[in-house]
Amino acid sequence: MTRRTASRLDARDGVRTTCMRCAVGCGLRQRPTADGNGLATVRGDPSHVVSRGQACARGVDETADPRGDRLTRPLVRRGGDLVETTWDVALDRAISGFESAVGLDEDASTGADPDALAVIGSGQQTNEAAYALGKVARGGVGTERYDANTTLCMASAVRAYLDAFGSDAPPPTYDDIPEAAVHLIWGANPAVAHPVLFRWIADAAAEAGRELIVVDPVETATARRADRHVRPAFGGDHALARAILARLVEDDRVDREFIDAYTTGFEAVRESLSDPESAAEAAGVDLETVDRLAAAFERRTLVYWGMGVNQSVRGTATAGALIDCCLATGNLGPGCGPFSITGQANSMGARLCASTGTWPGHREFTDPTHRRAVASAWDVPVSRLPDSSGPGPVGILSRRPTALWTVATNPAAGLPAAGDAREVLSETFLVVQDAFRTETVEFADVVLPAATWGETVGTTTNMERRISRIRAATDPPGDARTDLEIIVAIGERLAPGLFDGTGADPEAVFEELTALTAGTPADCSGITYPRLEEGAVRWPAADPAAEAGYRYLVDAEPESDDDTRATGRFVFPTPSGQARFSTHAAAPLPEPVDDAYDLLLTTAREPDGYNTGIRSRDDDPDPPLARINPRTAAESLAVEEVASNRSDGSPIDIVSRRGRVRAILEPDPAVPEGAVWLPIHHPAANDLTVDATDPFSDEPNYKQCAVRIERPTY
Repeated sequence: MTRRTASRLDARDGVRTTCMRCAVGCGLRQRPTADGNGLATVRGDPSHVVSRGQACARGVDETADPRGDRLTRPLVRRGGDLVETTWDVALDRAISGFESAVGLDEDASTGADPDALAVIGSGQQTNEAAYALGKVARGGVGTERYDANTTLCMASAVRAYLDAFGSDAPPPTYDDIPEAAVHLIWGANPAVAHPVLFRWIADAAAEAGRELIVVDPVETATARRADRHVRPAFGGDHALARAILARLVEDDRVDREFIDAYTTGFEAVRESLSDPESAAEAAGVDLETVDRLAAAFERRTLVYWGMGVNQSVRGTATAGALIDCCLATGNLGPGCGPFSITGQANSMGARLCASTGTWPGHREFTDPTHRRAVASAWDVPVSRLPDSSGPGPVGILSRRPTALWTVATNPAAGLPAAGDAREVLSETFLVVQDAFRTETVEFADVVLPAATWGETVGTTTNMERRISRIRAATDPPGDARTDLEIIVAIGERLAPGLFDGTGADPEAVFEELTALTAGTPADCSGITYPRLEEGAVRWPAADPAAEAGYRYLVDAEPESDDDTRATGRFVFPTPSGQARFSTHAAAPLPEPVDDAYDLLLTTAREPDGYNTGIRSRDDDPDPPLARINPRTAAESLAVEEVASNRSDGSPIDIVSRRGRVRAILEPDPAVPEGAVWLPIHHPAANDLTVDATDPFSDEPNYKQCAVRIERPTY
């Protein structure tokens, strides 16, 4: 499609863009209102290579008409109140606070204490904005205390991929979904969180001889569609994955040819395995269940997992154990393999280009060669670049930075043990850059209003590694500016000349980013804006004609039989060229139940929610609905019976060691006895959660903490 044809299509059918609701990466067409103030219609884009016109109602609605209080003017705090001001005043105040914290000299070229300034970005930024923010934080300031809220949801999967394959991101793509014989969804609820993706999975699994298996303690909407639902104990996922592998090893059902040719470390894993019976007991399932799951891995199996695995102190260990099951059975290649389900729209892009856990292109953070390449590209001294990727968002706040800059994220509600987080926010010099008035805004010293979906230009990267264009259909409201414009304005003040080559031009920033990925495992140097006019492109793509398929596989020769995996040759970006088995042990759960707090709290997604709910809830939300098994509710409230009708409406208090939350009881037998389910999007949920993190990835343990329920004490 030529640029001229694309322009005619835009005029007739709306501006072509990519949905920023989740990481599926559906294409949308957006038509602005007649006066150019907002969007009149949003619908699926039939020409988009990913979704072919499909889109979920939530993605369309939240793009066209999001709820929430839009920020349209810069704000500064005066006399305890946030008041409107000009951009010049707001930026002056922000820069002054940052320079004071860091101790920059007059020409802003050196820093006395760069770690005094912390920065937290987001999976809601474009690739260009995420890259620019990392460039400012790492290259302009040199702070170690920089991360993105993607660590709150995907860091465990990232760490497991790096450990196993030497590079982040799942090997399979959407093309593999119809080829799989077994679809194993573990700790995820895509029927609710990723409806379009789940439609593809469900359609593929419905074919004769195919199977859909769900592993989840809760009977989710996805589980209700499954051929088989396995309900391990909360926190039992690692034990279950290890039980499966132990059973496969015990029965000699592993793929020795694949193991010997393409992996290393199998013997160490085998020696670390407990017997299948003991592992099954620890997982809370019987051995027959383990046998059925082990049998699934003898077929061509795609293993999808989500936050139920990642958001735990056992997240990296469990993700690694699932990858191990794939490696041990040769489940790598078209139609099979490990496929983590990414949450935020551009989590993959942030991982690719934001310089959080790796440098752009997944360059290893501490590697001297990569550090020199990044410093050269940015024209900054190598000594300015931090030698550690930092402690993650939870660790950043626990170190109490002097100044903090948040971009499109809401730590006041989104971090675990949120009461502690809010205490830190109240003490630091805080600059908030966001499109909406969040809980974090209320602690800010400076507020910078940003553009949102439909108002910005750039690119995004979906969970299967496809880069797509983001196009603006309308201007931001009031004085709001794009994230990239704001970031470049601040970066040029903190480190003059840092953006001399690109300014705030998205295409120029993208060209700089892709050039920096050249020669890396995540090479995007063959992707350009003109090429993306023709459609989304999946990386690695090292030249203008290249586009990746299944990662690490060379000379693939797929078989026609559903249960026969593809032949081919695998090459992994590890020192040995082989994939690596994992021996990470499961960390103890940080807060088991006891007599004082006798119930386990878990948090998960609900159909209408998004992150901390800013786009989908009122400014003053109703109390959250607490889903509790009727028997558990009756026992805890000392009543004879609680009706199993999910419409009780009774107020209860949920109490943990960190806080008390008023909720509405929703009796639900889909939740196991002894557990309380709260929506992760509600701003009160994290007043209860514990701030323990995975020891390998820094991802928080959102899924298990100890609580009790009480009748309200009005």
